[in-house]
Amino acid sequence: MAMLTLDKVYHASYVLKNVIRTTDLIHAPNINPSGKVYLKTENLQVTGSFKVRGSYYKISQLTDEEKSHGVIACSAGNHAQGVALAATKNGIKSIICLPDGAPISKVEATKKYGAKVELVHGVYDDAYERALRLRDEKGYTFIHPFDDENVIAGQGTIGLELLDQLPEVDAVVVPVGGGGLIAGVAFAIKSLNPHVKVYGVQACGAASMVNALQKHQKETLSQVSTIADGIAVKTPGDLTYELCEKYVDEIVTVTDDEISTAILTLIEQQKLIAEGAGAVSVAAVLFNKIPVEGRNVVCLVSGGNIDVTILSRVISRGLLKAGRSADITIELADKPGQLSGVSEIIAREGGNVVSVYHDRADLDTDINACYLRLVLETRDHAHVEQIKKALVDAGYTLIVKERTY
Repeated sequence: MAMLTLDKVYHASYVLKNVIRTTDLIHAPNINPSGKVYLKTENLQVTGSFKVRGSYYKISQLTDEEKSHGVIACSAGNHAQGVALAATKNGIKSIICLPDGAPISKVEATKKYGAKVELVHGVYDDAYERALRLRDEKGYTFIHPFDDENVIAGQGTIGLELLDQLPEVDAVVVPVGGGGLIAGVAFAIKSLNPHVKVYGVQACGAASMVNALQKHQKETLSQVSTIADGIAVKTPGDLTYELCEKYVDEIVTVTDDEISTAILTLIEQQKLIAEGAGAVSVAAVLFNKIPVEGRNVVCLVSGGNIDVTILSRVISRGLLKAGRSADITIELADKPGQLSGVSEIIAREGGNVVSVYHDRADLDTDINACYLRLVLETRDHAHVEQIKKALVDAGYTLIVKERTY
């Protein structure tokens, strides 16, 4: 840890000034009105993610001997693009190992930046093991996605930018996977202003750093499962764990449904596209996982490389979580006029029916009964309950299905 210095972070900022964008800090008053919330838009960074900061700075510091062997990296997608871009700009051959579940958009983008891609069965940690084997077999120079002081210094340049853009910042909220981003940001910010709180956010299904800090020792999760593929890391880094223990105030978790709601909120309110990993910071503020009231809070939106094929599913889950969509099943007597009566009530209460499924063959129903399943567009959870109450008051029987968020 002694090798990471503030001078190194400032040097990284100097090296990167003609390579990256100084991304905008946007006021987002509706994310959580109890405080002043800002978004640091690294989703609009070159390659669509903060990762290019660390990977480019790391590659810029390699010796000529290290560069001559070519570089190899492992990634869930964003580090891959950063390494590919940096290597190509420096005239270096690059090989990237990606988990085979990585979004196609990230795989194709990595190839377009000039890298050779190898898909590895499993998750990030499996790709990591494969990359190390290839490094040992072929002599490539390995570019670690987070557990490297030069990579961390590159990510720390975001902290320098934040303090310049909002000197009165009270708290910064940062996505956490392996920990390189939060380690760099926390180190830079706490070194310059120790009064600023730094919070991390992980997905519930990949809470490796949360567990490590709680138990005061690193651990490896048996599996990870989250829509936030960019932070689906089983094992934190050695260096990043030490830095988080020293400089990070707290790390919280958010569910996939909360992440989906955050993605939807960013689209609707801010006209910004964020991937799951990039939106976890917004999810934490949106759902009051950290104290916001009366504070200047910055959410670091770390990336925007979401696969468009899953975006519609994420939006659907976000709509359900926010009460903007409702799934209602009604048990009806199988006779004329029932659907008309239900539709009249929903229309009167301001709901909009978007799909209807009528089932009269279920073995659990009476012989003269049927199920009517409706999907509605609604305003919020209160509106959903208002519609349900109106249906019950009119004598209809609702079938309650438990939904876990």
